Amino acid sequence: MYTHFDQRFGYTTSTIHPGEYYSTGEDIIIATILGSCIAVAFYDPVKMQGGMNHFMLPGELHSSDYYRESSGRYGMFAMELIINDLIKKGSRRENLVAKVFGGGHVLHNTSSGRIPESNIKFALDFLETEKIPVVSKDVGGYEARKVLFFARTSRVLLKRYKGHMIKPVEREETAYLERIKKKKDDQSKATFF
Repeated sequence: MYTHFDQRFGYTTSTIHPGEYYSTGEDIIIATILGSCIAVAFYDPVKMQGGMNHFMLPGELHSSDYYRESSGRYGMFAMELIINDLIKKGSRRENLVAKVFGGGHVLHNTSSGRIPESNIKFALDFLETEKIPVVSKDVGGYEARKVLFFARTSRVLLKRYKGHMIKPVEREETAYLERIKKKKDDQSKATFF
């Protein structure tokens, strides 16, 4: 996470990357840039606090392995991390509402073809299962997105990127996907002694 003061908006801005999340009751912006990844912004209108996650792969709702992850790279864990973080800060689960972003087709390699749809489906299914209302969403398509989430008010500013502007997002997500695959391969190797 990178935090700085944004002169354009006059707010402190905390930028999250794939596998990260952040929640706060402070009057700040939580920002991220998405391609095929998903970000879910949660807001508690009673406590006036919010948070956002950024995940690359959905994970499985019934998997026994997701809890072993130490980061929010998988949707299942990323959702639990941000919700629990907000609850620790005084929110009640039944007060939360969500906004869902991302899931664009920006990766041009064949092994990632179903990632955007899987991410979108996972996020919406999870929120429906948990009975957390989705008050807005901007998902799918072929564009990258920059999301600015104002944590105290739930206001969102969204900008779409097309053409050559997508390349940096594609590079970052491809590299991150390779790191995830390598880590998974490393964890599956057994050492005999």
